[in-house]
Amino acid sequence: MASIGKYNTLPVVAITDNGAYLNANELGEILLPNRFVPENCQVGSEVKVFIYADTADRIVATTEKPLAEVDQFASLKVSQVNKMGAFLDWGLPKDLLVPYNQQHSPMEAGKYYLVRIFLDLKTDRLVASSKLDKFIDIWPAEYQKWDKVELTIATKTDLGFKAIINDLHWGLLYDNEIFKPLRTGKKITGYIKQVREDGRIDLSLTRPGEGKVNDFSDILLAHIAEHDGFSPLHDKSDPELIKRILGVSKKTFKATVGNLMKNGKITIEANGIRLKES
Repeated sequence: MASIGKYNTLPVVAITDNGAYLNANELGEILLPNRFVPENCQVGSEVKVFIYADTADRIVATTEKPLAEVDQFASLKVSQVNKMGAFLDWGLPKDLLVPYNQQHSPMEAGKYYLVRIFLDLKTDRLVASSKLDKFIDIWPAEYQKWDKVELTIATKTDLGFKAIINDLHWGLLYDNEIFKPLRTGKKITGYIKQVREDGRIDLSLTRPGEGKVNDFSDILLAHIAEHDGFSPLHDKSDPELIKRILGVSKKTFKATVGNLMKNGKITIEANGIRLKES
């Protein structure tokens, strides 16, 4: 079944002067305009497209990529506000509407807001809402400690950052465990640190022990490679300097350096770290 607001792989059933018509099952045959039709496309070909309503409210297909799909959270910029509500730039020619009754607080043009995209079942139109709590699962989460999850960073609090877990649940990242810049809307991998008795969830950006080292190894190697194979950071470097440049604690940095040296990836010199020639 083809879905509005999502990517679909659909067969071509006709080629016309206006473009290719795709079989979208219950949605009927929908147009992929000429400018999006791939080279050598013919009847019977399958094309991966995004389905949405264009500026004339016709259901159409496009190969352009929106910044988010239906049922996802995203930080989007308000392009204009009028009597219908706020309109968000989400990467497609037709902006995404946030009706006034879906605004947590009045939106202003030029500002970014974290929203949830959803399909209005009354109109079959894609809209967005900044009233995020209504989209968060009210049932207790069944995560296990150190489960790997996908996070959407939400708001800054006195304790750290609230984050949305797998587009389903709220969780919290504590300030003293954050070693990289975060911003509202950022998508990042995280881990379940604890599910409390009251249902609240504590999060971590790294796993303990060896997992943390493995998570950071590729980042450190890339950093050294980007600096002509040598980094002046070493075991006497200031912790704040390491945190500012690499986004991790000095403890994680030193553990990763030791692991990479043991595996023959780097050599340690008096004034820094050098990639080992392969």
